[in-house]
Amino acid sequence: MFSNFRIKNHFFNAFRELFVHHHGSLEFRAKILALIILANEEIKPDNYTIVKNIGMNIYKNDEDRANILMLLTKELVLRVKEDNGLDIDTLVSNIQKELKLSPRYAKKIDVESLEPLLNISHNSDTLAYQKNIIEFLKSIKEETLHEKKSQIAKDEEGIGSKY
Repeated sequence: MFSNFRIKNHFFNAFRELFVHHHGSLEFRAKILALIILANEEIKPDNYTIVKNIGMNIYKNDEDRANILMLLTKELVLRVKEDNGLDIDTLVSNIQKELKLSPRYAKKIDVESLEPLLNISHNSDTLAYQKNIIEFLKSIKEETLHEKKSQIAKDEEGIGSKY
């Protein structure tokens, strides 16, 4: 079973954009989750268990999609940790750019679902940093939803998504 999952994972990584429905939306969510995880220097396996649980809630128990969210989040975290052309500031910038291009993604920022990731932090400075990031995400969500309300409604008219 594990090897089947591993093969599927490599296949999806190679052709993710072609085979994963609403790939951009899933990647946007992964960036948000990675941002919160990266705010804590002590990254634990529990983070990814929480991400998978968040994915199971978002995607209504679609385990494949929740696994893809978890793996994509893990991939982003690893890229930042390995200093592979991505850092926290770039991640924030990418999130802001994606919201400008697709303002409807603001609805995908679920601040409450991020709270369990804060429970892993035991350092008060780390916790404060994570809370600041969540406040930033909350404000950018509200600002985008308010300023781009008509554009979001227009964009959503032609989109049929179960997520």
